[in-house]
Amino acid sequence: MFESIERLPDDPILGLSAACKLDPNPDKVDVTIGVYMDESGLTPVFEAVQRAQQMITEEEVSKVYMPPVGDADFNRGMQDLLLGAANPALVDSRVACIQTPGGCGALRLGAELIKAANPAARVWLSDPTWTNHIPLLGSVGLEIKSYRYYGAASHAVDFDGMMADLAQVQAGDVVLLHGCCHNPCGADLSQQQWLAVAELAQRNGFTPFVDFAYQGLGDGLEEDAFGVRQLVHSVPEVIVAASCSKNLGLYRERTGAVVFIAADGERAEAIQSQATVAARRIYSMPPAHGALLAGRVLTDAALGQLWREELLQMCNRINDLRTLLVDRLSAASGRDFGFIQQQRGMFSFLGISPGQVEELRQKHSVYMLGSSRINVAGINQHNVDYFAEALARVL
Repeated sequence: MFESIERLPDDPILGLSAACKLDPNPDKVDVTIGVYMDESGLTPVFEAVQRAQQMITEEEVSKVYMPPVGDADFNRGMQDLLLGAANPALVDSRVACIQTPGGCGALRLGAELIKAANPAARVWLSDPTWTNHIPLLGSVGLEIKSYRYYGAASHAVDFDGMMADLAQVQAGDVVLLHGCCHNPCGADLSQQQWLAVAELAQRNGFTPFVDFAYQGLGDGLEEDAFGVRQLVHSVPEVIVAASCSKNLGLYRERTGAVVFIAADGERAEAIQSQATVAARRIYSMPPAHGALLAGRVLTDAALGQLWREELLQMCNRINDLRTLLVDRLSAASGRDFGFIQQQRGMFSFLGISPGQVEELRQKHSVYMLGSSRINVAGINQHNVDYFAEALARVL
C-alpha cells in the first residue's frame, strides 16, 4: 500500500532549529522558530497560568470529554478579549465562537465554514504570509490568491499596492489579514490604514478573516485589537482566528478559538451549528487543559490582572530588544537598520540574500530562514554582539 510514498523534506523552520541544536558551536544563535524566549533562552510559563493550573488540579474531579464547542468560560473570555466586552456584536448576540486545537485549528475551521457557505470563494493572502496559511486554508479546496503587502525596499507595508490589489477582490471572496505583529515581516497596518481597509471591505462586500495570533505582543492588548474591532464595527461579517500560544504561553496545549461575527443573531446561531458539526467531523472534541487554564485566567479578576502585567513586561522586552538590535547592528555594520524598530511583534526581515543567510549558518552558526526572517525574541544580552558582528562580516 505504501510502496509509492516518498519522503518529504523537513519543515524548513523546524529543520533549521533541529540543526541548530546539534551544532557544537557554543556561540550559536537560533532565530528561526517563532516562540518567545527570555534572557536565558527559555520559553517561560506565566505565573498566572501556573496559579490557574494549581487551582484546576486541586478542583478537577473528571477527565470527561469537552463538548465540541469547547469550554464556556474560555469562549466567553476570548470573545471579550478579542472584541471588548461591550462590543455591540456581543450585546446583539451576533457572535458565534468555537474552541479549537490552537490557532491552526481555528484557521482550518474557518476555512470549513467558508467552503460550506461559498465553495467558489477565493481566499486572498498577503505577500508574504505565514507559510502554513496556504495548506490550512487551501486543503479544503478553496482557491488561494495573493495581494501585495510588504515592500522590501522600504521595509514597510506597501499600502498603495495592497489597496490596489484588494480593490479587485469581489463580493463573496475572503481576505486574510494579520491582526497585529505580521508574520513573517513584522510590518503592521496603522490605524488609518485599518480604517481604509474596513471601508473597502464594506464597499466591495468581501469578508475579512483575521489571523490574530499575537494580541498583546505589539503595543498592548487593547491597542493591538484596533484593527479587528474596527472591522467588526464596519463590516457585517468577520471571521477571527485566535491563538493562546504566544500571549498566554500555551504553545504545547494547542489552545485557540475561531470567532464568527454575523449580520444578525439568527445567522450567528446557524454558523454556530455548522461550526460545531464541522469540529465534530474533523477532530470530534477539543483538548481541555489549555482552554481550562486560559478560561480561568481570562475570567478570574486577580489572575487576569497578573497575566496582563506579565504580558506587558513581555511586550516591552520585545520592543526593547528591537531598539537594542538596531543599535548593535548599525554600529557593527555601518548600515541603517532602523526599520526593525518601527516593526512590531517577534518577526522581522533583515533584507539579506539567501546566500548571505547560508554563509551566516555555515561560518558563524547563526540560524535563520532563507527569507532572512528572524525571531527578535531569540536575541538577548548574551548573544546580540555576536549576532551583530557575524552579520556585519557577511555584509
